[in-house]
Amino acid sequence: MCMFRDLTAEEIECRVAQVNEYGVNLLLYKDARCDQNILDETVGAMNWQRTHTRDNANCIVSLWDKEKKQWIAKEDTGTESNTEKEKGLASDSFKRACFNWGIGRELYTAPNIRISPDKCNLKQYGDKWKCFDTFAVEKIVIEKKRIVAIAIKNIKTKQTCFVHMDEKWNAERKQETQNV
Repeated sequence: MCMFRDLTAEEIECRVAQVNEYGVNLLLYKDARCDQNILDETVGAMNWQRTHTRDNANCIVSLWDKEKKQWIAKEDTGTESNTEKEKGLASDSFKRACFNWGIGRELYTAPNIRISPDKCNLKQYGDKWKCFDTFAVEKIVIEKKRIVAIAIKNIKTKQTCFVHMDEKWNAERKQETQNV
């Protein structure tokens, strides 16, 4: 059928998952527009469709198979968001169905992204901590649907605040440069 390309740094967003005195944990995610764009670019706007069932809790993403002359479908369920429950539910189930097709599946291989307190603006309010910065993927290297290197920047300070390189991948790069 088709193989979807890897996500680019610009398509990946960072969300603060946890804040405490030791820093900030980030999650990487993609939005529904990213999925729509990749589907359009890979299979064409007329060769995919989405259908929602169970009051938007489930989404079925179908791709047209020219050889079989039929729609091939993959389905998943989502969860409500904190802001717009129905819209968030539909969006989440769509994004999850797109993961089933392989779009953005590399995000599941992300390392634990922890930003140390000296690289972000943290404030304590009673027993709760808050972070007032936003973050973005600065660079990413993906090989075989696996994140092997990533750099995150703090948008407010414009500084790189997190860098991760898979040990095996890093060793291979060092070996390649030594052999040149």
